[in-house]
Amino acid sequence: MKIGNIDLGNKPILLAPMENVTDSPFRMMCRRKGASIVYTEFISSEAIIRDTKQAMHKMDFSEEERPFGVQIFGGREEAMEGAAQAAEEHDADVVDINFGCPVYNIVKKGAGCACLKDMDLMESMAGSVVDAVSDRPVTVKTRLGWDYKSIRIQEAALMLQDLGIKALTVHARTRNQKYKGDAQWEWLKKLKNTKGLEIPIIGNGDVTSPEDAKRMFDETGVDGVMIGRGAIGNPWIFERSRHYIETGELLPEPSVEDRLNLCIDQLRRSVDHHGERYGVIVMKKHYGKYLKGMHNSRQLRGNIMEEKEMQPIIDLLKEYMEEEVFAVAS
Repeated sequence: MKIGNIDLGNKPILLAPMENVTDSPFRMMCRRKGASIVYTEFISSEAIIRDTKQAMHKMDFSEEERPFGVQIFGGREEAMEGAAQAAEEHDADVVDINFGCPVYNIVKKGAGCACLKDMDLMESMAGSVVDAVSDRPVTVKTRLGWDYKSIRIQEAALMLQDLGIKALTVHARTRNQKYKGDAQWEWLKKLKNTKGLEIPIIGNGDVTSPEDAKRMFDETGVDGVMIGRGAIGNPWIFERSRHYIETGELLPEPSVEDRLNLCIDQLRRSVDHHGERYGVIVMKKHYGKYLKGMHNSRQLRGNIMEEKEMQPIIDLLKEYMEEEVFAVAS
C-alpha cells in the first residue's frame, strides 16, 4: 500500500492519532514494535497558525518515528491551509485531516465530524489543504457518517479522491455512536467495493488483538488497518499482528520483564520530551495497560500514581521486576 510515494508494504498496520496519547515517546515505542506509520494527536489549526508553544511541541518528532504524519483539525479554511503548510515545513511525511472527532466542543466549531453533516464544507476544506501543500501527501480520517440515516461515506470517498486525497481512514462508527456500540465493519467492505474508488482505504475501530487485525483484512478487504486504543501500553500489537497475518501463528505475549523495560524506556523519553513534571503526568494513562494482568498490579499502579518524579517510579518498576523474575526462577 502506498500513500503518495510512501510505500508501507503489504497490509500495513498503522497507529491511530489519539488526543493526549500519541506523543513522540509513545509513537517511537510503536514504530520500534512494528507500526507502519504513526501520527500525532490532532492539533488545532488555529493554534498552529498562531505558532503556540503547545502546538509546535505536538509536532516535534524524532527521525526514528518516520514515516510520520501530522493530523490537523479546524473549522476555517484559511487556518487549515496555514496549518498544512506549517506541517509541511516541519518536515512531516504526511498531512492528515481530522474529519472524524465526535467531541461536541470540536464539532460546534465546524471541525471534526461537523463536516459529515456538510459535504460541501468537507469538499472545500479538503481541497484547500491539498492545494496548500506542495509535495506532501494529504490524507483524511473520518467516520461513516453523522448517524445511520446519513451515511454517505462512499460519496465522500469518491469526492475526496477527486480532490487529490491520497488515502482515507474510516473509523467504522457514526458520530452519534462516538465510541459506543460495535464498529460496523460491513461498511468498510461496501466502501472497498465502491466503483471507481482507487485510493487506499484504511479500516479503524474495534481492533484490539492480532486476530482482530487479520479478521478486518479478511472480512473487509481494506488496504490497511489502523489501531488506536488497543496499542496503549501494548505497542507489541503491531509486530504480533504482522506475524499473525503473515504466518497464522500467534507470538507469545511479551514477558513481564519486556513490558516493564519498555514502560521504563517510554517514561524516560517522556520526561526528556516534556520535562519531568508533565512527562510523569502524561505517562499515567499508560501504566494500567502496561501492568494489566500482572500480580498485585493494582497496588503497584497505586504506588506509582503517588509519585511526582521519574526516578522513584523507575525504582518501583525495577524492584517489582526483580521480584517477579526471581519468583519465576524459583
